[in-house]
Amino acid sequence: MKMQLTEVAGAVGAKNEISDEPVDISSVSFDSRQLTTGSLFVPIVAENDGHDYIQSAIDNGATATLWDVNHQETMPMKIPVILVDDTLKAYQDLAKYYLNKINPKVVAVTGSNGKTTTKDMITEILSQQYNVCKTEANFNNHLGVPMTLLSIEPNTEIVVVEMGMDHPGELDFLSRIAQPDVAVITMIGEAHIEFFGTRDKIADAKMEIVNGLKEDGLLVYNADEPLLRERVATIKQRSFGFGHGESSDLSVSNVVGNQVMTSFKVREMPDVNFTIPMIGTYNVDNAMAAISVGRHYRVSPDNIVKALSDFDLTKNRTEWLKGHLGEAILSDVYNSNPTAAKAVIKAFSNSDVEGNRIVVLGDMLELGDQSSDMHLSLADSFDNQKIQSVYLYGDQIDSLATSLKSKYDDKHIHYYRLDQKEAMTQDLLEARTKNDAILIKGSHGVHLETVLSDLQSH
Repeated sequence: MKMQLTEVAGAVGAKNEISDEPVDISSVSFDSRQLTTGSLFVPIVAENDGHDYIQSAIDNGATATLWDVNHQETMPMKIPVILVDDTLKAYQDLAKYYLNKINPKVVAVTGSNGKTTTKDMITEILSQQYNVCKTEANFNNHLGVPMTLLSIEPNTEIVVVEMGMDHPGELDFLSRIAQPDVAVITMIGEAHIEFFGTRDKIADAKMEIVNGLKEDGLLVYNADEPLLRERVATIKQRSFGFGHGESSDLSVSNVVGNQVMTSFKVREMPDVNFTIPMIGTYNVDNAMAAISVGRHYRVSPDNIVKALSDFDLTKNRTEWLKGHLGEAILSDVYNSNPTAAKAVIKAFSNSDVEGNRIVVLGDMLELGDQSSDMHLSLADSFDNQKIQSVYLYGDQIDSLATSLKSKYDDKHIHYYRLDQKEAMTQDLLEARTKNDAILIKGSHGVHLETVLSDLQSH
């Protein structure tokens, strides 16, 4: 980034005059710890008031700062200040202004599951032929999306933006900031159903991504989902469906997997063999979304194959690791919902293993009044001939524990409350062998990454 402070002031509708002396801005951040020389500091008023960290921002190199008009009594004197009515809105306005200034193509990705993996796949495919910027990690909310847009380099041709939501209206807002040329919906699941009540309402909220989609834009969506097919039929923009059905615009076939990779073909590209370094048909679906975007931007089949075969996956998504004894660990500890859990349990059940398959599941959060039933719905995913032992952890997963007692004896079904993580970890350490395979999955809020760390270090 390279902008003059006067340009920033104009973009955010500043309330004060900026000095005629030129001030160069090279980056923008709301985290005072992440600033460098040339940074514009944006103090956000939230649980912690960013205005209280202005000295830290100055110490770390802030060249100027936005400042809320209601905090003028603590306004710093050491650096230029841009007064605004609302620093968060100004930050978002600046991101939209800068996006329009650089004017890259925008690909926006959302979905109840798989959006980060799909974002990574799309980025890898497009990077074969374009200069591409993407959302780092999963910074996909009202703060993270502007951060992505403000990090765009002047030579960026395409920016891939992940968009999350847990309440109605959020995707509408993010989509109107990013104004995508292509919008992608990976799937509709039960994530955040506590705030929506039904999958129909989740589908309505996901479709908000179309609200900012350009008139000549394209919506790429999972055509296997009836809730999406119904809603896509009503939009004005073009649409392109991927899936397993023959009626899809891009349809998958010949899916074959093992413990570390999955290969597949696409009926519309019969001479091309695709491979991804991941397991599960749900990851094939993510790849199909990415292939759809790649084809839209005329990336060659050879480059798509190359990109998918060895792309850089964001940490803590489904990945095989080694434990301290040499046991195989399938780690998926970032998040969980019923659709995702069922898919990964199915894939894990068919993985190669010399010893036993062990599943460690934590609570799935934000399921509201349906939590007990949705945890219970996982019971059909367990086959005691394929999964020999189950460790369940949390205060909401007890319904599943009770149900699985009909499939497992007391030696092979284990249930632990939230205050019993240490006991569960110790039991796992004592029970596992070097020949076993262990799946660990749960919502981020139950922090099963600590169990993973112990299995790797002890």
